[in-house]
Amino acid sequence: MYETIIIGAGIAGITAAIYASRKRMNYLFLSNNFGGQMNIAGEVENYPGIVKTTAAEFMKVLKKQLDYNKIKWKQELVKEIKKTGKNFVVKSNKGEYETQTVIICTGARPRRLNVPGEAKFAKKGVTYCAICDGPIFKGMVVAVIGGGDAGLEAVDFLDNIAKKVYLLHRGPKLTAQKYLVERVKNNPKVEVILNAETKGIYGKVAVQGLRYMQNGLEKDLKVKGIFVEIGRSPNTEMVKDLVEMDEHGHVKVSVQCDTSMPGIFSAGDCTDIHEYQYIISGGQGATALIKAARYIAGGVRNGKNNIKKN
Repeated sequence: MYETIIIGAGIAGITAAIYASRKRMNYLFLSNNFGGQMNIAGEVENYPGIVKTTAAEFMKVLKKQLDYNKIKWKQELVKEIKKTGKNFVVKSNKGEYETQTVIICTGARPRRLNVPGEAKFAKKGVTYCAICDGPIFKGMVVAVIGGGDAGLEAVDFLDNIAKKVYLLHRGPKLTAQKYLVERVKNNPKVEVILNAETKGIYGKVAVQGLRYMQNGLEKDLKVKGIFVEIGRSPNTEMVKDLVEMDEHGHVKVSVQCDTSMPGIFSAGDCTDIHEYQYIISGGQGATALIKAARYIAGGVRNGKNNIKKN
C-alpha cells in the first residue's frame, strides 16, 4: 500500500516526486517516458533562477536533482485507475498497485490535423517535433502549421536549418506571443500564409507537398517537410470515468489541485489550468503533493464541491 502514486514524469510529476521524497512518503513514481513535453520543447528563458537554457539541458539538471534525492521512476504505462473502498488500484502494463491517493501529472500530446496523407507520411516528412526532427531537413523548404506559440517557436528553431519556412495558420492573424510574432515577421526566410486550412498532404515515398484552402480557393505548396504544431490534447483517458473533466478532456481541479474524486489530485498540462508553462506546472505539482499528504493526514477537504466551476 502506497501513500501516493505519481503518474507522469514531466515538470509537474518531477516536482511532486521531489516533494514526496523530501517528506519521506511511501510513494511510487510511474511514467511511460521521462520529461513529457520537455522532449519536444525548445529554449527556456522564463523559469526563475535560470537566465537561458534549453529543455534538453533543463532535463539534465532535473535528472541530477532526482538522483540527489534518490528518486527513481518506473517506466510503465498506466492504463486504468479504479477506486476500491477508500483507496485506489493503479493498473499499468507491468502490474497493479494500491494507494491511498493518486496524483495525475500525465501532461498532453500533440494534436493531429486528421487530413489525407498525414498518417501515411508520418516520419516520412510529417513530424510533430521541430526540435527532434528539424536537423533532418537541413537546407530544405518546409512548412509549419500552426499560428500559436508552438508553431512560431518551431519556425524560430528551424531558422538556421531550413532553406525556407512557410508558416500556415487557419485564422486571420497569428495568436502567439508578441515577441514571437515580431521575430517571425522580420525573418526574410519565413513566409506567413493566413486563412489557410490544410486539406491534404501528398508525395510518393516521402512528402512532396501539401494542399490548402484559402479564401475559397485550393492551393498547392511544394515542401519536403511538414511540422504540425496545432496544440495539445490531455493524456487523461485513465481517469475519464473517475473525475470531472472539461469539454476537451482536461481534469478539472480547484486551487488545491484536487479533483471531483476524493483522493485524486492533478497537476500540469492535463488539468483545466493548462497554460503550458513550466513554472505553473511545477507549482501545481508541489501543491498537489502537499495537499495529498494533508488529505492522508485528514487535514484537507477533497471532493466535488471543491472544484471551481467554469
